Amino acid sequence: MTTRLSLVRHGETDWNRQRRIQGSTDVPLNDTGRAQAAGAADLLARRRFDAVVASPLSRAFETGSIIADRLGLRVPDTYAGLVERSYGEAEGLTDAEIRVRYPHDDVPGRESRAALLARVTEQLAEIAVRFDGGSVVVATHGAVIRSVVNAAAPGTADRHRTPIRNGSIHSFRWDPERFHAELVRFDDPVDDASDGPGGAAFAYQNPLERRS
Repeated sequence: MTTRLSLVRHGETDWNRQRRIQGSTDVPLNDTGRAQAAGAADLLARRRFDAVVASPLSRAFETGSIIADRLGLRVPDTYAGLVERSYGEAEGLTDAEIRVRYPHDDVPGRESRAALLARVTEQLAEIAVRFDGGSVVVATHGAVIRSVVNAAAPGTADRHRTPIRNGSIHSFRWDPERFHAELVRFDDPVDDASDGPGGAAFAYQNPLERRS
Protein backbone atom coordinates (compact mmCIF):
# COMPACT_ATOMS: atom_id res chain seq x y z
CA MET A 1 0.00 0.00 0.00
CA THR A 2 1.05 3.62 -0.52
CA THR A 3 2.32 5.52 2.50
CA ARG A 4 2.09 9.31 2.50
CA LEU A 5 5.11 11.13 3.92
CA SER A 6 4.99 14.84 4.78
CA LEU A 7 8.57 16.03 5.24
CA VAL A 8 8.83 19.15 7.41
CA ARG A 9 11.97 21.21 7.78
CA HIS A 10 12.68 22.12 11.40
CA GLY A 11 12.13 25.65 12.66
CA GLU A 12 14.79 28.33 12.86
CA THR A 13 17.83 28.15 15.13
CA ASP A 14 20.26 30.87 16.13
CA TRP A 15 22.78 29.38 13.69
CA ASN A 16 20.22 29.64 10.89
CA ARG A 17 19.79 33.29 11.78
CA GLN A 18 23.55 33.82 11.82
CA ARG A 19 23.93 31.90 8.52
CA ARG A 20 26.19 29.28 10.07
CA ILE A 21 26.44 25.74 8.76
CA GLN A 22 24.81 23.35 11.22
CA GLY A 23 24.92 19.86 9.73
CA SER A 24 25.26 17.21 12.42
CA THR A 25 25.90 19.82 15.15
CA ASP A 26 23.00 19.78 17.61
CA VAL A 27 21.70 23.35 17.69
CA PRO A 28 18.30 23.92 19.39
CA LEU A 29 15.33 25.88 18.07
CA ASN A 30 14.98 29.52 18.98
CA ASP A 31 11.65 31.20 19.71
CA THR A 32 11.10 32.00 16.04
CA GLY A 33 11.72 28.35 15.22
CA ARG A 34 9.16 27.21 17.77
CA ALA A 35 6.61 29.59 16.27
CA GLN A 36 7.38 28.21 12.79
CA ALA A 37 6.90 24.66 14.06
CA ALA A 38 3.57 25.66 15.58
CA GLY A 39 2.54 27.24 12.27
CA ALA A 40 3.39 24.05 10.41
CA ALA A 41 1.42 22.09 12.99
CA ASP A 42 -1.66 24.25 12.43
CA LEU A 43 -1.49 23.58 8.69
CA LEU A 44 -0.96 19.86 9.14
CA ALA A 45 -3.93 19.69 11.53
CA ARG A 46 -6.18 20.15 8.47
CA ARG A 47 -5.29 16.58 7.47
CA ARG A 48 -5.27 13.25 9.28
CA PHE A 49 -1.96 11.67 10.27
CA ASP A 50 -1.09 8.41 11.97
CA ALA A 51 2.27 9.37 13.44
CA VAL A 52 5.08 11.88 13.65
CA VAL A 53 8.72 10.78 13.42
CA ALA A 54 11.85 12.88 13.63
CA SER A 55 15.57 13.21 13.29
CA PRO A 56 17.26 12.81 16.68
CA LEU A 57 18.83 16.28 16.47
CA SER A 58 17.03 18.51 18.96
CA ARG A 59 15.89 21.14 16.44
CA ALA A 60 14.03 18.49 14.44
CA PHE A 61 12.83 16.50 17.44
CA GLU A 62 11.34 19.60 19.09
CA THR A 63 9.70 20.60 15.80
CA GLY A 64 8.21 17.11 15.56
CA SER A 65 7.10 17.21 19.19
CA ILE A 66 5.29 20.52 18.71
CA ILE A 67 3.53 19.08 15.65
CA ALA A 68 2.67 15.81 17.42
CA ASP A 69 1.15 17.66 20.36
CA ARG A 70 -1.03 19.75 18.04
CA LEU A 71 -2.16 16.63 16.14
CA GLY A 72 -2.92 14.70 19.32
CA LEU A 73 -0.28 12.08 18.54
CA ARG A 74 2.44 10.53 20.68
CA VAL A 75 5.93 11.98 21.02
CA PRO A 76 7.93 11.27 17.84
CA ASP A 77 10.11 8.23 17.51
CA THR A 78 13.55 9.21 16.25
CA TYR A 79 15.42 7.70 13.30
CA ALA A 80 19.17 8.19 12.91
CA GLY A 81 18.89 8.10 9.11
CA LEU A 82 16.93 11.38 9.15
CA VAL A 83 19.78 13.40 10.65
CA GLU A 84 21.09 16.37 8.67
CA ARG A 85 23.94 15.99 6.19
CA SER A 86 27.30 16.20 7.91
CA TYR A 87 29.42 19.13 6.71
CA GLY A 88 32.59 18.06 8.51
CA GLU A 89 34.94 20.88 9.41
CA ALA A 90 32.65 23.51 7.88
CA GLU A 91 30.11 23.19 10.68
CA GLY A 92 29.82 26.36 12.72
CA LEU A 93 31.29 28.53 9.96
CA THR A 94 29.65 31.31 7.98
CA ASP A 95 29.72 31.53 4.18
CA ALA A 96 32.54 34.09 4.28
CA GLU A 97 34.62 31.92 6.60
CA ILE A 98 34.08 28.85 4.41
CA ARG A 99 35.21 30.68 1.27
CA VAL A 100 38.43 31.76 2.99
CA ARG A 101 39.26 28.35 4.49
CA TYR A 102 38.05 26.16 1.61
CA PRO A 103 38.23 28.19 -1.63
CA HIS A 104 38.24 24.99 -3.69
CA ASP A 105 35.19 23.52 -1.91
CA ASP A 106 37.31 20.71 -0.45
CA VAL A 107 35.77 20.54 3.02
CA PRO A 108 37.26 17.69 5.09
CA GLY A 109 34.72 15.25 6.50
CA ARG A 110 31.73 16.43 4.45
CA GLU A 111 29.19 13.71 3.67
CA SER A 112 28.63 13.22 -0.05
CA ARG A 113 25.22 13.89 -1.55
CA ALA A 114 25.12 10.30 -2.82
CA ALA A 115 25.73 8.92 0.69
CA LEU A 116 23.11 11.26 2.11
CA LEU A 117 20.47 10.18 -0.39
CA ALA A 118 21.26 6.50 0.14
CA ARG A 119 20.80 6.60 3.90
CA VAL A 120 17.73 8.82 3.76
CA THR A 121 16.09 6.56 1.18
CA GLU A 122 16.75 3.49 3.33
CA GLN A 123 15.30 5.26 6.35
CA LEU A 124 12.17 6.47 4.59
CA ALA A 125 11.61 2.96 3.28
CA GLU A 126 11.72 1.62 6.84
CA ILE A 127 9.24 4.27 7.99
CA ALA A 128 6.94 3.56 5.03
CA VAL A 129 6.91 -0.15 5.82
CA ARG A 130 6.21 0.46 9.50
CA PHE A 131 3.26 2.74 8.71
CA ASP A 132 2.17 0.94 5.54
CA GLY A 133 -0.80 2.69 3.97
CA GLY A 134 -0.76 5.48 6.55
CA SER A 135 0.19 9.15 6.68
CA VAL A 136 3.31 10.22 8.55
CA VAL A 137 4.87 13.59 9.38
CA VAL A 138 8.66 13.44 9.13
CA ALA A 139 10.45 16.27 10.98
CA THR A 140 13.89 16.57 9.46
CA HIS A 141 16.38 18.94 7.80
CA GLY A 142 16.91 21.08 4.73
CA ALA A 143 19.57 19.05 2.94
CA VAL A 144 17.69 15.82 3.70
CA ILE A 145 14.51 17.17 2.13
CA ARG A 146 16.43 18.66 -0.78
CA SER A 147 18.00 15.26 -1.55
CA VAL A 148 14.59 13.55 -1.61
CA VAL A 149 12.98 16.30 -3.69
CA ASN A 150 15.77 16.27 -6.27
CA ALA A 151 15.73 12.48 -6.50
CA ALA A 152 11.96 12.47 -7.03
CA ALA A 153 11.83 15.48 -9.38
CA PRO A 154 15.34 16.58 -10.42
CA GLY A 155 15.88 20.33 -10.38
CA THR A 156 12.64 21.14 -8.55
CA ALA A 157 14.27 22.62 -5.45
CA ASP A 158 16.68 24.70 -7.50
CA ARG A 159 13.87 26.27 -9.56
CA HIS A 160 12.18 27.81 -6.50
CA ARG A 161 13.31 31.16 -5.14
CA THR A 162 12.74 30.00 -1.55
CA PRO A 163 13.34 26.28 -1.92
CA ILE A 164 13.14 24.76 1.54
CA ARG A 165 12.15 27.20 4.24
CA ASN A 166 12.20 26.61 7.98
CA GLY A 167 8.86 25.03 8.85
CA SER A 168 7.95 24.27 5.23
CA ILE A 169 6.08 21.07 4.29
CA HIS A 170 6.83 18.83 1.30
CA SER A 171 4.51 15.92 0.50
CA PHE A 172 5.46 12.55 -0.99
CA ARG A 173 4.03 9.12 -1.70
CA TRP A 174 6.30 6.15 -1.08
CA ASP A 175 6.42 3.73 -4.01
CA PRO A 176 7.55 0.35 -2.56
CA GLU A 177 8.03 -1.25 -5.96
CA ARG A 178 10.44 1.43 -7.18
CA PHE A 179 11.92 1.98 -3.68
CA HIS A 180 11.37 5.65 -4.31
CA ALA A 181 9.53 8.68 -2.93
CA GLU A 182 7.20 10.34 -5.45
CA LEU A 183 6.78 14.09 -5.04
CA VAL A 184 3.15 15.08 -4.49
CA ARG A 185 3.55 18.76 -3.60
CA PHE A 186 6.65 20.91 -3.15
CA ASP A 187 6.23 23.55 -0.42
CA ASP A 188 2.76 22.14 0.27
CA PRO A 189 0.32 24.88 1.33
CA VAL A 190 -1.91 22.14 2.79
CA ASP A 191 -5.14 22.43 0.86
CA ASP A 192 -4.18 25.90 -0.42
CA ALA A 193 -5.16 27.49 2.87
CA SER A 194 -1.83 29.21 3.39
CA ASP A 195 1.70 29.64 2.08
CA GLY A 196 2.84 28.03 5.31
CA PRO A 197 5.44 29.31 7.75
CA GLY A 198 8.95 30.12 6.68
CA GLY A 199 11.80 32.53 6.35
CA ALA A 200 14.84 33.06 4.20
CA ALA A 201 15.74 30.88 1.26
CA PHE A 202 17.41 27.58 2.14
CA ALA A 203 20.15 28.23 -0.42
CA TYR A 204 20.96 31.47 1.38
CA GLN A 205 20.97 29.79 4.78
CA ASN A 206 23.27 26.97 3.66
CA PRO A 207 25.91 28.16 1.19
CA LEU A 208 27.49 24.71 0.79
CA GLU A 209 24.27 23.40 -0.75
CA ARG A 210 24.68 25.94 -3.57
CA ARG A 211 27.91 24.26 -4.62
CA SER A 212 28.21 21.21 -6.84
